[in-house]
Amino acid sequence: MNKIKAEDIEKAKEKIEGVVKRTPLEYSQRLSKKYGARIYLKREDLQPVRSYKIRGAYNFLSSLNKEERNKGVVCASAGNHAQGVAYSCKALKIKGVIFMPETTPKQKVNKVIAFGGSWTKIKLVGKTFDESNKSALVYNKEKKAIYIHPFDDYRTMAGQGTIAVEVLEEMSDGVDIVIAPIGGGGLVSGIGTYLKEKSPKTKILGVEPSGAASMHEAIKKGKVVELDSIDSFVDGTAVKKVGFKTFKIARKILDNIAVVPEGKVCATMIELYQNEGIVAEPAGALSITALDDYQEVIKGKTVVCILSGGNNDLSRYPEIIEKSLVYQGLRHYLIIEFFQKPGELKTFVTNVLGAGDDITRFEYIKRTNKQKGPALVGIELSKKEDLKPLLKRMDEYEIHYKYITPEDGLLNILI
Repeated sequence: MNKIKAEDIEKAKEKIEGVVKRTPLEYSQRLSKKYGARIYLKREDLQPVRSYKIRGAYNFLSSLNKEERNKGVVCASAGNHAQGVAYSCKALKIKGVIFMPETTPKQKVNKVIAFGGSWTKIKLVGKTFDESNKSALVYNKEKKAIYIHPFDDYRTMAGQGTIAVEVLEEMSDGVDIVIAPIGGGGLVSGIGTYLKEKSPKTKILGVEPSGAASMHEAIKKGKVVELDSIDSFVDGTAVKKVGFKTFKIARKILDNIAVVPEGKVCATMIELYQNEGIVAEPAGALSITALDDYQEVIKGKTVVCILSGGNNDLSRYPEIIEKSLVYQGLRHYLIIEFFQKPGELKTFVTNVLGAGDDITRFEYIKRTNKQKGPALVGIELSKKEDLKPLLKRMDEYEIHYKYITPEDGLLNILI
């Protein structure tokens, strides 16, 4: 296959039938009321592997002939594609080797092991998808195994595009807007290809995390570029460089791309859990996070948000809560100089902290040879507007401090 058409996506839909789940398209009353639109969530987090990646992986592997299957397959993935490939290898009885970044959440690694069983082997290499991918390509060249690209292959795109087939089948009155996350671009390219051919009026809106906005940068510069560095927190979309094939398609079918902060993604994840009981992974929450950016565009429209996955390690929730509070302006960090005498902390708590303020972190090392000693202090406010009054009171009491801004690299170390 050297290009992708709606017909290819419909054929892929037939191939994956019975293996890949037809996921629910759920109407969100809360989000619809909040944004004045008719908002639906395509629940790809309810797939057997808890993400849409099984669609592309299974379509790709089931397309291999007998000779190719005997060679075995290899892939690289930050987690979800790996699970899709592992599941497909076991289902089709094809041997596979899967390269994953060392930073992949343990929950995702364990899932890959469970889904693949004896049919797959895992190799943890590198810090990012791109580093793991280089190792997978070396293995592909040396062992002649078939390389299963997570996004830059038409068979992968066709499988992922089957989401759009299901959406149009269920939405008899049509869809005005589809919002999808972008990593390497396979999902949005597959969905966009089908919708632009079968429902031309439907707008395709993409969303990327600010720490890995590789498609946004590529479209801005008119060519595929490699980012110098990325924030791997939204691991499902953390790629330094999008695909060449996906770029050519995405630049044609995308109507816009929103770039959202990681902290805002965390806030959305918490809202989804608290309100709908949905455990979304960071990449899975991207499309809902972008609703704020697109609120004028979506007003009064029928909107489908692709909730792409729910593979989130529960041990990450303290970090997710922390990032959410920092983004909302409720959690702040300061390095404060305290005089080394009794009652200093009591004075600070009594006279400086506001009624709704709370100390959430306090680390102090006493220095006997100096009059003052620094302390790292984390403070949580009841509302973000309380920060200025707090800092003003610190100035009034002549307390020396350094406020650690959200942009400060030191904050990344703390949380």
